[in-house]
Amino acid sequence: MKKDLMKTNVYDTQNIMVIVGSCLEKMQPKAYNTLTKYSDIFYDVCLEETHINMVITKIIGMICRTNIDKIVFASVDKSPHCVQLHYIENEIRKAIDISNIKIIHYVAVDNNLIEISNETIKKSKALSELEKMK
Repeated sequence: MKKDLMKTNVYDTQNIMVIVGSCLEKMQPKAYNTLTKYSDIFYDVCLEETHINMVITKIIGMICRTNIDKIVFASVDKSPHCVQLHYIENEIRKAIDISNIKIIHYVAVDNNLIEISNETIKKSKALSELEKMK
């Protein structure tokens, strides 16, 4: 079942949240379906139409009101908008303690999910550091 993250009540969560870029299902359907190993409910959001700060606040509200054990973020690869989905974890960590929540990041490429490390996500925000690695 797919739910619009921004229209979902903050109490309407399970212990595992799968948060996906809204275009993932159409663009990478096999990868999207692979995520059902985590949950049968997906929360989708489009960061081209919803500002990342609103999404961060929404997820914090959900975490603070329910018992969430795991969050999975998944997006298509190479999207300038969807990449922001992976920056949300760090922003939430700055606001509240989420050390008890396992967080996993995936990007979909050729209908396969590739797990992305926190180090890679942090490096992707530091273009000057990437430039030095050339």
